[in-house]
Amino acid sequence: MTGQTEMLIGQVSDRLVVRENFDEEGTFLNKQTFKSGKVIDKDGYYEIDVITELFDKDKKSTDKYTTTYRCKPYEASVMVMAFPFSSPKSKETEINTTSKNFKELYDLGNLENIELEMSFDSGLLNFFGSKSTIKIYDRKLDSNKNNIKSKINIKAYALGIRIKQLNYSVIEKLNSNGLLTFQKFTEEDNSYFTMTYK
Repeated sequence: MTGQTEMLIGQVSDRLVVRENFDEEGTFLNKQTFKSGKVIDKDGYYEIDVITELFDKDKKSTDKYTTTYRCKPYEASVMVMAFPFSSPKSKETEINTTSKNFKELYDLGNLENIELEMSFDSGLLNFFGSKSTIKIYDRKLDSNKNNIKSKINIKAYALGIRIKQLNYSVIEKLNSNGLLTFQKFTEEDNSYFTMTYK
């Protein structure tokens, strides 16, 4: 593995990620936690188990489930994101992701625009046979050199028709080892969610 690939895997391997959701007034709505195990190299695939737990506005647990993510690291770039395009009850989903330069996502010396196309192949998804395009652009380091500001545009399609579009302004904080510690995604109406990496 290249150092860049190792760093991307390190963003999720053996970590706890907490997503908290807020409305446009800053009122807490709910949260999700994602506890990932260590990445296992198995028959040319990387596998990682993630335990997801959902909490309501009173921070009481409402659901908990485990998902196994598999990818072929040398054939495609894979990004795990907590956007609600698919049903958490789905038993098996194949996600194919293509990107020209995703491995350079956190190459701080070269913050290029990133474009990804993700297709979902499962009859158990809310949007059968759906596809999403993700563009990460206007990427800039702030003065302390470990924070990145950028914009993200996400378009979800089903049967070739755009069914959802999201636009975010994003702030990302990395530690001295280049690992994410915090992200804030703000929508146009000022509602937002945060991702804290522990």
